[in-house]
Amino acid sequence: MLGRISAQSFSFDQNFRPYNSEQFALVRQSQPGGRCLMRVRVCVSTVDKPVVSVEVEPVPCTEVSMELFDPIFSCGVLRPSGHVVKCFHDDHPDYDELRQMLQEEDSEHYHAVGGEARREFLFRLFKHLCLGGELCQHDDTIHPYISATKRIYKDLISVQRSPETKKISVVSTVLQVRAYDETGGCYPGRQEEEQTFAYLIVDPLKRHVTLFSHCYGVGNFTL
Repeated sequence: MLGRISAQSFSFDQNFRPYNSEQFALVRQSQPGGRCLMRVRVCVSTVDKPVVSVEVEPVPCTEVSMELFDPIFSCGVLRPSGHVVKCFHDDHPDYDELRQMLQEEDSEHYHAVGGEARREFLFRLFKHLCLGGELCQHDDTIHPYISATKRIYKDLISVQRSPETKKISVVSTVLQVRAYDETGGCYPGRQEEEQTFAYLIVDPLKRHVTLFSHCYGVGNFTL
């Protein structure tokens, strides 16, 4: 994913209303000040044609701890040391129970994490990091994935503490976005791929928005 994943942050000066998120995303990616959001490398070419529409999917984002991942440590995909259990797969010679649990509904461990939790942005972020890029060398233990997920999530998401209850809650709104030009889907990639994604993460209080994106392919590497 190195060289193909990015996070770009911007300020905005209008009120953000979740019910108008499609228009917000389109403005962010078409105004002169927000045009650079579309000037990122995609699988085929940079986006030079005018964006005519944006598809927006609200992504649940309520988690303020890593407890969501507790079932993964006890469902059988990991050894007590945190090492990922290897398994046989018809198509992937180097496969493991963790990636199978993340991707395949017929895995015996798939439902260890429920559907509602799987839709959370925290879980999506973890899954993206676990699956990696086209030439990803997967880690033998889960710890680097958990650590990286925690750090990135903390950097992307804004929280606040209630003065009455003292509880911490997420204030950010997360939107998965896909832009279209006159020929079809153009961003974050022209090809549909689970690991090609773009999220707008909006802090409505500070009026900051971060575009977190990745285009599946061969990343940068050194020998």
